[in-house]
Amino acid sequence: MELQAQEGRLIAAAGLGRVLVATAVPVERDAVAQAFPDRGGVEVIAAGVGPALAAASTASALTAAALKGTPYGLVVSAGIGGGFQPGAPVGSLVVADGIVAADLGAETEDGFLPVTELGFGTVRHEPPADLVRRVAETTGARTGAVLTVSTVTGTAARAAALRERHPTALAEAMEGFGVAEAAAAQGVPVLEIRAISNPVGPRDRAAWRIGDALAALTEGFGKLAPVLESWNRHDS
Repeated sequence: MELQAQEGRLIAAAGLGRVLVATAVPVERDAVAQAFPDRGGVEVIAAGVGPALAAASTASALTAAALKGTPYGLVVSAGIGGGFQPGAPVGSLVVADGIVAADLGAETEDGFLPVTELGFGTVRHEPPADLVRRVAETTGARTGAVLTVSTVTGTAARAAALRERHPTALAEAMEGFGVAEAAAAQGVPVLEIRAISNPVGPRDRAAWRIGDALAALTEGFGKLAPVLESWNRHDS
């Protein structure tokens, strides 16, 4: 693991600027890809649903690219997700200033304990602050923590509990932390960008706006190409 991280840091230091965007499912992949019709230095993959498959797929893509001598300088976890109200209304865009594993830990009689309080692991990755700022300024995205969960929130009580534990949280999804773990293992910086399709809380499929969220995802990434190119050229 440490050898992989050292290799990744050398790749990043070299300023090699290809970008890997990892979504969960093909419809999200296609929404992002529409923003890059000529692809250029951006590769978009459907990495799978959930943190484990997302991590495995992202790690495989990073390793394959490095072995071919065409490594990535940035990984972006992207897709639609739930938004904590009123901070992230449906149709808005969120860029993570923290990518948080919200349910990695243990339930106790005194409440939830994150894995870090059990003495091992990590539960948070922080994207490059300057890049987060540039993305937010360029796209109008709101900035806050994006929570990664293995079970999507379906009740008001759980939504409230998550907000109590993570007061800066704006969105919830299922892949970001897995993508971030894979990127961190190879020393590659990571972002997470989510378009909000539904409120976090009781599941009301009739209120979901998946089409609007996918359109917001395409629009947001359409504005990002110069930001990503500039950041990789000067800051990697």
